[in-house]
Amino acid sequence: MYRRTLLAGIAAVLAPRPLMAQTPARDGMYRLGVLMGNLADDPLGQTYTASLTQGLRALDWREGGNLRVDWRWTGGDPALFDRYAAELVALGPNVLLAQGSPSVIALRRNTNTIPIVFTMVTDPIGQGFVENLARPGGNVTGFSDFNSLMASKWLEMLTQVAPPVTRVAVLYNPATAPYAGQMMDAIEDAAHALAIGVQTAPCHDDAEIQSVIAELAREERVGLLILTDLFTIVHRDTILASAAQHRLPTVYFSRSFTVAGGLMSYGTDYADLFLRSAAYIDRILTGTSPRDLPVQQPTKFQLVINLKTAKARGINLSTTLLAIADEVIE
Repeated sequence: MYRRTLLAGIAAVLAPRPLMAQTPARDGMYRLGVLMGNLADDPLGQTYTASLTQGLRALDWREGGNLRVDWRWTGGDPALFDRYAAELVALGPNVLLAQGSPSVIALRRNTNTIPIVFTMVTDPIGQGFVENLARPGGNVTGFSDFNSLMASKWLEMLTQVAPPVTRVAVLYNPATAPYAGQMMDAIEDAAHALAIGVQTAPCHDDAEIQSVIAELAREERVGLLILTDLFTIVHRDTILASAAQHRLPTVYFSRSFTVAGGLMSYGTDYADLFLRSAAYIDRILTGTSPRDLPVQQPTKFQLVINLKTAKARGINLSTTLLAIADEVIE
């Protein structure tokens, strides 16, 4: 039943499943290489990999049985992406899974033939990963995590704070978010419609995160938007602690931040993207070319509010925002 449910979500864009086309290794197992942006001991990263494993099992792929999975964890370290990408390619996998843009960039530097399935990638066309969403071309396809409507939602949420925010700083790391320019375009368009000022707040380490947030807190009616980025995922605890210390109204892109004490979030269900990625890995292992697998847009979104955090920081949220939340943590 679960197998049928998983496949049904993308059945409209997938051809009937062919016979096995790729060749397994001498031990009889097919090989999957996974390049992750999280730390290996990060509970959030473990949630993602559990979803991937769950999806693979539902499609009859068993790690250690008919599938060998080689995992590499970068912890967002730019130097490790290329190193681990080269290691994974050298192992001769049948297919690769890339979490985030830095992983895709590193893997593409090392191979243009091994199929790559990406997840948690923003604007794959603008970054040059695919030719178009319907027919990706080349050896890369996968699951995007952003559309422009999310930018409007993030800013609208900050206008529901009392008193409403009039200027927003957007925090990210340019080294791990090469797509930030495209996201900022969408954010600035939304800000113009809402009459909100926007500025970038690039950071590269914990010290810069703390400094930027402390500086912002000196101003009135300013809010913080944490951009979708492997850097912000890895440095989540520092961001949460600094925002709490300075009582800064902050919107995050992932429920995991809000559950851990952040004020509110709106974004893609990332575990669902990993779950859905299993179906593309399955299709490639059974003979479908990645050029024939359309890039999938996010289909599940979550608006989560931590009311306990709001009360502790003396932040008032509108009843309208609370009413439309998918989850309110009290």
